[in-house]
Amino acid sequence: MFTPIHTTLGALLLFHGSSGLLIHNGAVFGVSSLLSGCAFNPGRDNVPIIAGLVSSIVPVYFLAPSLIPDYPAQPHSWASAAATLGVGFLLGWGTKNGRGCTSGHMLCGISRLSPRSLIATAIFFTTALLTANFVEGGSNIPSCGPTPCYTLVYPSVSELGFMTGAVLLAAITNFIVVPRRVHRSEKSRVVYSYVAGLEFGLGLWISGMVDPAKILRFFAFLTDPSRFDPSLALIILFGIGPSIFTFLTEKPGQAVEKEKHVSKPTLAEKWRLPTATVSDIDWRFVAGAASFGLAWGLKGVCPGPAILRTVLQPTWGLITMGGYMLGNLI
Repeated sequence: MFTPIHTTLGALLLFHGSSGLLIHNGAVFGVSSLLSGCAFNPGRDNVPIIAGLVSSIVPVYFLAPSLIPDYPAQPHSWASAAATLGVGFLLGWGTKNGRGCTSGHMLCGISRLSPRSLIATAIFFTTALLTANFVEGGSNIPSCGPTPCYTLVYPSVSELGFMTGAVLLAAITNFIVVPRRVHRSEKSRVVYSYVAGLEFGLGLWISGMVDPAKILRFFAFLTDPSRFDPSLALIILFGIGPSIFTFLTEKPGQAVEKEKHVSKPTLAEKWRLPTATVSDIDWRFVAGAASFGLAWGLKGVCPGPAILRTVLQPTWGLITMGGYMLGNLI
């Protein structure tokens, strides 16, 4: 169902988490690379962020459990387990070779005006759109029963209070507390990494990005308008839009002289931004983006939401993440 208030507030939290990590820690919030880093090269640059992401389920579970979607059943046969493993493999191989997913390319890359990320996003979005609508006749896109999926749904009072409070706390933290009260140090950077992960995780829950049915319904406009849920378009407006404004005003990563010193992140000593350009695009990049789009269009899942779903459905998560890591090794 169309949830404009939920998705708008969730998109603002995605903006706070991703732009905060960029401005304060000088890093890009690419979930796929962070997840792979935790598995193969754990350290202070990835573990605290993923820990914050995972811990976002705690406040949601206790304060706003209605935001947790009804996930499809976990694998119950060898065939369903093999299919789940295959989707995980497509995610892992695709994000490794495509150098990112919806967070790294679509949210963070486009907001940094990266032509390479724009190309990757165009590839995986188009692939997902075609896959969702035409593989198996689009039967994997769930309907909303007798009610069209574009029907408006508004939050309850308790949901609105929780979501608004989360956005306000994130804004106060990112715009007031960190710039004015926190000093640049390794400890501060690690603590903020956790906070950014927490903000981003809450954004995934609130926006509906964790719900595979909602993702698939967003693609339904191509063949069945009655199943179309336009909610996620608001992430472009309220997630990517403010991030572009932040990038243009703050100019992160550029050596701008200000009061006789070169600009730095708030909490880190240097910027850690991608250096690859369009000239670095090869067949593996294109194939990787398409592979990720295939998985996204088949099951409506991408790395960030998959991590959160793993907490609630361990069997599904063990198989999916097993396939993901296998894909990362090839």
